[in-house]
Amino acid sequence: MNMVNDTCKVPLVVHLVYRLDFGGLENLMVERINRMPPNAYRHAVVALTECTDFAQRITKPGVTLHALHKQPGISLSTHVALWKLLRDLKPAVLHTYNLAAAEYAPVAMLAGVPVRINGAHGRDARDPDGRNPRHRLLRRLTLPFYDCCYGNSADLVAWNRNFIGVPEHKSRLLGNGIDTERFHPPGGADARALTGFGSDCIVIGTVGRIQDVKDHGALVDAFILLRNRLPAQRAQLRLAIVGEGPLLADLRAKVDRAGLAGQVWLPGARGDVAGILRELDIFAMSSLAEGTPGSALEAMASALPVVGTRVGGIPEVIKAGVTGALVAPADPDAMATALAAYVLDAQLRARHGAAGRERTLRKYNMPAMVAAYQSMYDTLCERKTKFRKPIKSCVES
Repeated sequence: MNMVNDTCKVPLVVHLVYRLDFGGLENLMVERINRMPPNAYRHAVVALTECTDFAQRITKPGVTLHALHKQPGISLSTHVALWKLLRDLKPAVLHTYNLAAAEYAPVAMLAGVPVRINGAHGRDARDPDGRNPRHRLLRRLTLPFYDCCYGNSADLVAWNRNFIGVPEHKSRLLGNGIDTERFHPPGGADARALTGFGSDCIVIGTVGRIQDVKDHGALVDAFILLRNRLPAQRAQLRLAIVGEGPLLADLRAKVDRAGLAGQVWLPGARGDVAGILRELDIFAMSSLAEGTPGSALEAMASALPVVGTRVGGIPEVIKAGVTGALVAPADPDAMATALAAYVLDAQLRARHGAAGRERTLRKYNMPAMVAAYQSMYDTLCERKTKFRKPIKSCVES
């Protein structure tokens, strides 16, 4: 049997993102692509703007990448370019992510893509509650063109239903999963070779794209307050903020103005996040809005206690008083207070970190996440192709 023709019969999923770059959404999308069985679905990634070096994390053979170089605004030429690309690729599924890609479902329908899915993985910092009338109108107008609008947290699923009007038969909860073999506690007395901090330091850290929705400025403010409140521990305290993003230069300038260049590490994007997490003592999330935070799950899998803001899906992940603490968003004082409890009590750090590791093993494992997404594709493809001729994913000779 011809192997090329067999490959062509495997349905194609096109993943549409705004930009293929370092981020929690993109990281988990790549994990699913890499881990899904090759005989189940083929994959292509389309970035509305551009693909960065982050694309090198895709290790599955045969995954194609496409950048449309979208300009700011409506950019009708991008709609045309995507229509042409979809007509050429002939996918069975278009999977769009978040609001930035939601408007392209009509284009996919016109291009003949039978299954169209939108995933809500978080909200914009300028609209943390999802109440922007223009955004809600856009989602409501595109809703008829989608077969499924899922959320990666119960909060986002409820928001989809209550504010957007997603009917139950189009709604689904798809939680995140974590590679608990890659993200694990340190073994023995691991040296801090990656961060460069001394073994006697108490390191607070976070991982995520440096953008307004993550509110890293508030975390820096909390760190300043923490140093002032704990003079006996001040010399030991360190902060690591790992990630790239549009606000990185501003954040570095803020740290320099505070005279903390030697105490705060801002390395940009890193490919060794799992190792860096094993060099931290406490993980912090200062987000203004979140879906299911993959970075918090990675920290918990690494046996770190997590202090997070009480927004979006964070309270679903962090069990307050058991695996970490929850504080109000945009409140450096509350964040500093919660962090201080862990700085002062190593046993509390160890106890909550161990509980977090156990929680990820039990509730957020990677195979379950991959299987859930594959099940969604299977169900919708079967439903949409039952009374029609199956779509041809390759040109037949």
